[in-house]
Amino acid sequence: MFIEVAKTQVKKWFTLCILILGGGTIYKLSSLKDAFYIPMQKYFHLSHTQIGLAISVYAIVQAIGYAASIYIAGRFSKRTLIPIGLVGVGVTGIYLSTFPGYYGILASWGVMALFTETAFWPVLIKSVKLLGESDQQGRMFGFLEGGRGIVDTIVAFSALGIFIWLGSKSLGFRAAILFFALIIIIVGIISYFFLEDDIIFQTFDKGGEEITKNKVALKGAIQAIKNPILWFASFTIFCVYTVYAGLTYFIPFLKEIYGMPVALVGVYGIINQYGLKIIGGPIGGFLADKKFKSATKYLRFAFLLSIIAMAIFIMLPHSKMNVYIGVITTLGFGAIVFTQRAVFFAPLDEIDIPKEISGAAASVACLVGYAPQIFAFTMYGYILDHKPGIAGYRYVFLIMIAFAGMGFIISNHLVKIVNKKKHNIQN
Repeated sequence: MFIEVAKTQVKKWFTLCILILGGGTIYKLSSLKDAFYIPMQKYFHLSHTQIGLAISVYAIVQAIGYAASIYIAGRFSKRTLIPIGLVGVGVTGIYLSTFPGYYGILASWGVMALFTETAFWPVLIKSVKLLGESDQQGRMFGFLEGGRGIVDTIVAFSALGIFIWLGSKSLGFRAAILFFALIIIIVGIISYFFLEDDIIFQTFDKGGEEITKNKVALKGAIQAIKNPILWFASFTIFCVYTVYAGLTYFIPFLKEIYGMPVALVGVYGIINQYGLKIIGGPIGGFLADKKFKSATKYLRFAFLLSIIAMAIFIMLPHSKMNVYIGVITTLGFGAIVFTQRAVFFAPLDEIDIPKEISGAAASVACLVGYAPQIFAFTMYGYILDHKPGIAGYRYVFLIMIAFAGMGFIISNHLVKIVNKKKHNIQN
């Protein structure tokens, strides 16, 4: 009995490691701006708004993809979808390394969204959710986010090292893109050989005949869409993600307002977008499970904390401050957001989503939760292009406060719903 339990635990954590490896590499190309925002502007010849529009194209395809994945995630196994997603993104990256024109760049971001958000991410979320018990959800997603942060940081710093080694110019940028592409393809191949096929839940009709996989998937999709509490949980993710999108603009903020050198900006971008996952992931998971005993309650607290922190940050005399103080304060705010990102899918377990529709529920949550990509980056970029200097950044930071406030209101309502469900169960 002990040996069987040990084998099950080893299998669970090994599977999580493979999922972390995929989750930590697949976004390197679509999130190229994180470490290479300035090179993207220079060598792709893009403005703030154009970078935002590329992300908007990604988000539009993403929304369509998530709608499709409500069905697909329950129909096909992770052993099929995850490798397809990874290899597809990697091949697109090889094309991107040719430095295509603007429309080619837009098309590349659209294709990457198709592979990443339709085939990969909802299946990853479903797989992680099914790995942990109810009291482990915060930690499982926290380990996912923290583990992704480690992989993100190693891979991104390696690419940045290649970029600097080759002279921090177009050749280095091209080589960094190819490095990302090859790593993603290799991880896709590894995933195919080491992940197992999913267990498909059998469903029978009243006559005792087995319902086909297609009907099971369609039934699960309809059941998930009709769940009103799921939509509240999804809009909580929506608010976290809109605030998270604003973290990207700390990168040009430090360059333009504080005069940070380009190479150091790249290092900061990696720490800001990836390194903070290493810290924020486990801390967010621990606080949600152990301190607050609820991911939803922790999200509510973190929204309030981020409102206060950003309000103080806006009032600081940035033009007179040392660059290192700017780095510390922006990373401090980012850490709060990443503790939220670590657990913002964990409420799916608190609202008692049945296991058989986990894939469909994850797709709905992704569809709504990641919708800010459609408008947030373009909106922030447009503001900065048309309101240069500190004034534009203040507008961006105020919008981040507004969405954190909205998130606080929604998560507070969701806490009441969850508490009411627990009270009814106890009675």
